[in-house]
Amino acid sequence: MFEIVKKRELNPTVTLMEVNAPFIAKKAEPGQFIILRVDEEGERIPLTVADFDREKGTVTVIFQIVGGTTMRLNALGEGDCIHDFVGPLGEPSKVEGLKKVAVVGGGVGCAIAYPVAKKLHTLGAEVHSVVGFRNRELVILEEEFKAVSSVFKMMTDDGSYGEKGLVTDALRALIEAGNAYDEVIAIGPVPMMKFVSLLTKEYGVKTTVSMNPIMIDGTGMCGCCRLTVAGKTKFACVDGPDFDGHAVDFDELSKRAAAYREFEGRERELACNLFKKEVR
Repeated sequence: MFEIVKKRELNPTVTLMEVNAPFIAKKAEPGQFIILRVDEEGERIPLTVADFDREKGTVTVIFQIVGGTTMRLNALGEGDCIHDFVGPLGEPSKVEGLKKVAVVGGGVGCAIAYPVAKKLHTLGAEVHSVVGFRNRELVILEEEFKAVSSVFKMMTDDGSYGEKGLVTDALRALIEAGNAYDEVIAIGPVPMMKFVSLLTKEYGVKTTVSMNPIMIDGTGMCGCCRLTVAGKTKFACVDGPDFDGHAVDFDELSKRAAAYREFEGRERELACNLFKKEVR
């Protein structure tokens, strides 16, 4: 069992949990993920390692409450335990040797982008961070990004905070201002990563994206997390989660991501009904 030592609401739909998992904390690196089960009967879901503390032996995960399992996870509090918490899985982000990088995060994807930006900053790289949200209420990790970035751009769709517009607007402005990036690292919703990659392709800037498709076992055996990269089948759990953004088939990925939307909606409704009964 893995004890939750800290829980914090980042916004109405996104929660941070710090979990006691010393063996994972000892090995974890930015870009990797864990797979958890809330209880013995629960489904397996992947969550990216948002941070870790090797001395305390804790691993931080940040998740959006979108379906039945994340609702059950969010119902746990400090002192409660998660049944299974396995990792670290996947390949760490390859950031060594980079001198100037633009890190682009969208929505809850900022929870994945932040540890990468932090690692780059620790290694002495110049980090320009561009983060985007639908509105001010959904903003997360603003101060954390500012602490590791020499340039920080906040974008909101409705202009309620920072600048109005998309992350691609801010990134284009930075590139056209003369910033020569060794690499752009984009993490967030699939459409956002697609359009960031299309933009950087115009300027010939190497771009890495982080994939978080449907996943079950996390070892490459189930094949659920497959995607097409440069015409070849890859598995996000063992070959990734980082891939060349200019080579990913985003259209295929979007179709696969929508396959279980109806099922997840039913699971969320079942979880809601369960919690209502418990409250009564």
